[in-house]
Amino acid sequence: MLYFIPTPIGNLGDVSFRTIELLKEGEYILCEDTRVTKKLLQLLSDRLEINFPNFNFLSVHSHNEQKFLQSEENLRIIKENSCIYVSDAGMPCVSDPGSFLADYCLKNNLQYDVLPGANAVLTAYASSGFDDVNFTFFGFLPHKGKERKAKLDEVLSSKYLAILYESPHRLLKLLEELNNFVPHREIFLAKELTKKYQTRYKDTAANIYENLKAEQIKGEWVVVIKPEPSDEKGIITLEDISDLKLPPKQKAKLISKLTGRNIKEIYSELIC
Repeated sequence: MLYFIPTPIGNLGDVSFRTIELLKEGEYILCEDTRVTKKLLQLLSDRLEINFPNFNFLSVHSHNEQKFLQSEENLRIIKENSCIYVSDAGMPCVSDPGSFLADYCLKNNLQYDVLPGANAVLTAYASSGFDDVNFTFFGFLPHKGKERKAKLDEVLSSKYLAILYESPHRLLKLLEELNNFVPHREIFLAKELTKKYQTRYKDTAANIYENLKAEQIKGEWVVVIKPEPSDEKGIITLEDISDLKLPPKQKAKLISKLTGRNIKEIYSELIC
């Protein structure tokens, strides 16, 4: 049987009793990164004074999930042994590898179970203080180019609270984009969640950008973006404008009015 087990996102104390019990009985561990998992097991062993079994470690990540399941030997291992799947930190399948394995088990009637546990999305959502019931999780934005711009437009046009991840190398870029497009939109930032020095910011995009633009950014961040108020009459979103059957020049002017961006730059993107 295959168990999908969440691992702590920072604080080792967040590991569950069920996780420890399954680890004690496990035979094979399927890992996003065997080095990370071995280090985690050693830390847990030292902290809890537990001697875990001599696991067989198998590397299973987003680049080899499909190939892994094409092996008859790997399928036999999953069917006949107690197997555990872990990503590097947090919940497998949530912006982490594992979903292909879960889907395969469903479609091929293989037994599996998913344990609840540590997750940066929900932890940040609860920490943000926003009372919006609905939210959309966007994962990591594309790194650059038209794909990033299109996805960011989708994020900012969402009717719901938008939650995404961002790396330390691109957080300032994201803050600059938010400052340019929606400077007065309220956002929440969090990093090092559950750790001793976890950090949180909640303010307008403009103010947070000014506070952090000179800082040395470290660690992965969760970003929660408040949607535009839905009770105001006459609000037009970027999605609304995109759906209009208008010449590119007119669309560019409307988008410029909404975002404050340069008309020529927007026009160039529309005609490409």
